[in-house]
Amino acid sequence: MKNVVLLGSTGSIGTSTVKVAEDLPDQIRLIGLAAGGNADLLLEQARKHKPSVISISDPAKAKQLQNALGTSAQVFCGSEGLLQLATLPAADIVLIAIVGTAGLQPALAAIRAGKDIAVASKEILVMAGEIVMNEARKHGVRVLAVDSEHSAIFQCLEGKPASSVRKLILTASGGPFRDKTIWPKEKFSEITVERALKHPSWVMGKKITIDSATLFNKGLEMIEARWLFDIEMARVGVVVHPQSIVHSMVEFVDGSLLAQLSTPDMCLPIQYALTYPERAASERVQTNFPKIGTLTFEEPDVERFPAIELARRAGEVGGTLPAVLNAANEIAVEAFVNRKINFPQITEMVRCTMDAHETISQPTLEQILEADAWARRTAAK
Repeated sequence: MKNVVLLGSTGSIGTSTVKVAEDLPDQIRLIGLAAGGNADLLLEQARKHKPSVISISDPAKAKQLQNALGTSAQVFCGSEGLLQLATLPAADIVLIAIVGTAGLQPALAAIRAGKDIAVASKEILVMAGEIVMNEARKHGVRVLAVDSEHSAIFQCLEGKPASSVRKLILTASGGPFRDKTIWPKEKFSEITVERALKHPSWVMGKKITIDSATLFNKGLEMIEARWLFDIEMARVGVVVHPQSIVHSMVEFVDGSLLAQLSTPDMCLPIQYALTYPERAASERVQTNFPKIGTLTFEEPDVERFPAIELARRAGEVGGTLPAVLNAANEIAVEAFVNRKINFPQITEMVRCTMDAHETISQPTLEQILEADAWARRTAAK
């Protein structure tokens, strides 16, 4: 039985994790749940799974939840609540599914408390990958991937050394604007928020869906892979695969390739992370190759989607630049969703913010957080 703390229980990854726990009641126990603002769903989850501790960002909502739950669960709030849950003594693993940078401090706290972590928040490794992985090695804990792409690479590597790898190949659906005959670059300024939120393969939250449309999602995943698997950026590539069946591939030094394939369903990589090193039986994911018929691959169009090259630059330069890339993108996506800028301006905002930044090499955590705050202010201007 794995005792799991879930930070971000009411988002898309969080609700999928709850489904996995319900599928495997003899193997996974949710002992801590944290949410941002959805108090109603958090209360429903708490009543069903009976965690000993829950947390929500708003102190007023925390009081309401404590009144509703009585003595059956202890209720915390805010950033302090996340830290309380991340270091819960009974926890075996902490799954971090908080969008944005709020998951970084809880991730480090969990690692320092000797907990394995499962990472669904790209920002943690994009901002502070070197610090996080060094801390994990120091404390002898595992950092497990929840993204389908990184889970696929992890499964293909199976402990093989970085020296045996020629290239990690992340697959991308290409997003809703992949077809340049329908969406030439000249039409990108006409893209509406509603259209950008219609992803062809996955159902996700707003931020990650817009990131998939710009391909920033894939850029962030490249930096994440660089740290998760101790591979320099030059050996991390992207290929567009519209069917989203091949979740990623590893090319080895002898030319062999291994890939992990399945019908798209986030429950599978979540379950693998939570049950690792075992594999639990599940009927949730069914993959029918005759029905799928064809798998296709193509090069990403970096002229229409320059986010991949911006991310490669940030990953190669390192230091505080990945944190700046990530923060500027968060502000740009928010501005687009609020209809303050158009679709191509998301990338331009990030590029301008990166160009204005003086990168600090081998930064401390404080310097990373300062760079993050600077990038948000600069992008907002």
